[in-house]
Amino acid sequence: MAFADTLVAHTDDEVVLVDRRHRPGGHWLDAYPFVRLHQPSAYYGVESRPLGQDRIDEHGPNAGFYERASAAEICDYYARVLDESLLPTGRVRFLGMSDHRGGNGDGHRVVSLLDGSETVVRPRRGIVDATYVQSEIPSRHVPGFTVEPGVALVPPNDLVDLGAPADRFTVIGAGKTAIDTCVWLLEAGVDPDRIRWIRGRDPWQFDRAFTQPLDLVGSTMQLQARWVEAAAAAEDGRDFARRLEDAGMLVRIDPSVEPLAFRGATVSRYEIDALRTIEHVVRARRVRSIGGTTVATDAGDVPGGPREVYVDCTAAGVPAAAPRDVFEPGRITIQYVGVGFLPWCAATIGFVESAGLDDEEKNRLCPPVVFSGDAADLARLAYPAMQGQVARARHETVGPWNLASRLNPARAALDHIDDADVAESLAFVIEHTREALGNLERAAAVGA
Repeated sequence: MAFADTLVAHTDDEVVLVDRRHRPGGHWLDAYPFVRLHQPSAYYGVESRPLGQDRIDEHGPNAGFYERASAAEICDYYARVLDESLLPTGRVRFLGMSDHRGGNGDGHRVVSLLDGSETVVRPRRGIVDATYVQSEIPSRHVPGFTVEPGVALVPPNDLVDLGAPADRFTVIGAGKTAIDTCVWLLEAGVDPDRIRWIRGRDPWQFDRAFTQPLDLVGSTMQLQARWVEAAAAAEDGRDFARRLEDAGMLVRIDPSVEPLAFRGATVSRYEIDALRTIEHVVRARRVRSIGGTTVATDAGDVPGGPREVYVDCTAAGVPAAAPRDVFEPGRITIQYVGVGFLPWCAATIGFVESAGLDDEEKNRLCPPVVFSGDAADLARLAYPAMQGQVARARHETVGPWNLASRLNPARAALDHIDDADVAESLAFVIEHTREALGNLERAAAVGA
């Protein structure tokens, strides 16, 4: 949607959106009901339409930060983008409940999942693959372990529909879904002693205080400056993460355990403090089976119970993918071209496509950024991200668009140049980016 919105705004191209779901919204249509954006709504969605009111919350766990939309708000937003922004152009068609079954020189087959009817689409420009880095959905995920009949294993979605109280909740997984689930259970009043958390690899996460836009953009600029500073000195990916922690940008759940995972998620200090009240943590990388009385893991067996509810949070929110060129003859593959913020990445790819450049130049501006999930690969992730950021900022057409885009977390920086955090951070980034890129290239090669 972000790609199509930007492309249609800057070209006369026509777009056919093919979606297996009945309406736009992607994985948000299947999200657990208590999920919210990890980032502020102010820079999520599509470029042409704001999400939310750009309001700073005054109460609750997000107090002091810009609002974060719920799943229901996001689904409504995307429906309005389609119905009120894209379809009225007359150049966008939406084929919902449809499956792309491949194509050749005669066209691409799109088959209805309702009645099997077939539509042939003959693209004049090419195919856009928006599935390459799609998230696994917790509610549709098939766990990688066996479960005995009678054991209560549920996705996070089903926690709001439990029919009977549980003696204990065992949360399986170490990513953002597991964190959201644990925090929700705690906020719902579950005693932390009745929560067990099976997590083998703790994640590094960004402190949400340093991802704020608009009037709080000084925080984002501080993050960028400290990122450049760490990049200029890091010996390898793990050293990079430790330096970002020392600068206050990355946080860990357990102060005594060094995180081994990184997927670019954000968390607040409020959430970290809540998570630290859960003391029953099982350090197992993999659950092998869940029985009526025993949970078998790669770190040994742990006891289960007849009234225990297991919550499967093992779906990969950001799956690992092999890098491929974003732009190929007749094909565009939407991927991360920055450290997170996929809508901004997709819109960026859309604008670069609209700029009338050849594929070589477009790929120079949009090198793919691959999340392996391992903190050891942080330098290898950061290097192409910074390369692309610098290339786009210097481009005579892409640079001005990028600076002004609603999806850019730092778009308000120049409006707040009198803020010391903004001015000093911007000056630091300009002075040290070349040094950081040179060192990152060396650090990225370590262990490759």
